[in-house]
Amino acid sequence: MRKGYILTSAIVGLMLLLSACGGNNTKEEGNMADKQLEENSNVISEKDKEMFATGINSEENTPEVTPVENETVSETEDKEEKPIEEEKTEVTSAAEEEPAVEEIVLNNEIEERCPASYTYTRKDVKYGEFSHGTYFSKTCGMERGFSILLPDGYSEEKKYPVLYLLHGIFGNEYSFSGDSGNKIKEIIGNMAADKIIEDTILVCPNMYATSDPNQKPAFDSESCLPYDNFINDLVNDLMPYIESNYSVLTGRENTYLAGFSMGGRETIYITLMRPELFGYVCAISAAPGIVPTTDKFMTHTGQMAEDEMKFADGATEPNVFIICCGTRDSVVGTYPKSYHELLETNGSKHIWYEINGADHDNKAIQSGLYNLFKQIGYDKSLK
Repeated sequence: MRKGYILTSAIVGLMLLLSACGGNNTKEEGNMADKQLEENSNVISEKDKEMFATGINSEENTPEVTPVENETVSETEDKEEKPIEEEKTEVTSAAEEEPAVEEIVLNNEIEERCPASYTYTRKDVKYGEFSHGTYFSKTCGMERGFSILLPDGYSEEKKYPVLYLLHGIFGNEYSFSGDSGNKIKEIIGNMAADKIIEDTILVCPNMYATSDPNQKPAFDSESCLPYDNFINDLVNDLMPYIESNYSVLTGRENTYLAGFSMGGRETIYITLMRPELFGYVCAISAAPGIVPTTDKFMTHTGQMAEDEMKFADGATEPNVFIICCGTRDSVVGTYPKSYHELLETNGSKHIWYEINGADHDNKAIQSGLYNLFKQIGYDKSLK
């Protein structure tokens, strides 16, 4: 697994100094790099924004960066809306063959890696395609967009479970649909083809729930408030729209929630606030800010106190609540683990696991979604 993330050229050089082999960084070099990063915290390239929204591109050669404990990297502008990109065709050598479908023992055990046969485009499987839609949000007072992945052969005569998947900071409804490297279409399609899960609808909303069309994400508490407001848009506007306009199975047993980075943070928050709505949940590489904290670039006021980070007494809890993160996550550091520890201390049941060697990347996303679907398949096989 390659580590690190893509920064502007000036930052890359400094970060390479920080990550030199053998820990030979001098204190002076480290201080200079810290100062330069702080000075450039508002200078983020479009590629960097994309990385924060959907993860580091594991297919690119990126500089190695030592993971920083409990730190995040700043971003300042929203990713511009763009048409859904066509999935890039992978070029394979003549010697490369489609991996054999691995026989999966359907149980409730966590596997660190998503099997290769589930991320591969199989010749005998037909996959759904993303499309775009809009709905009126009373929460925001405006039309808002979403991308939706319907199963191949989608029919109004059949009802489907639905997964709401939340992007990272600076993302929008196109973040996941525009990144073929996450292999989300393949994972859902292949697991359904192998009868591990039912055909499932995937909804990717724009999580920046602001009522001001001119407001953009930035690396400060006020600019992050629309992310915390998404719980209201999701529950009161988006979910009712999807349930009214698509053939979905309703009820918590058929309603799933997952998110990456900032989306992982909001996934945890929404789950704690409205656990009766979602039967299966996965927070991947969750960003800081649920509880008060100060990282390298900002102070997070927090959505709740540490002792409040738990399910309410008597709450209907999710059947499965997963929190996971790569061991080499260079963006959110150990914040996901700290959430796990708080939930554990406060007596809230969940599953925690780490993905050895994974960064803030698609490998982490694939692992989280695979394990979420595996848990769903196992639970439903018992009924």
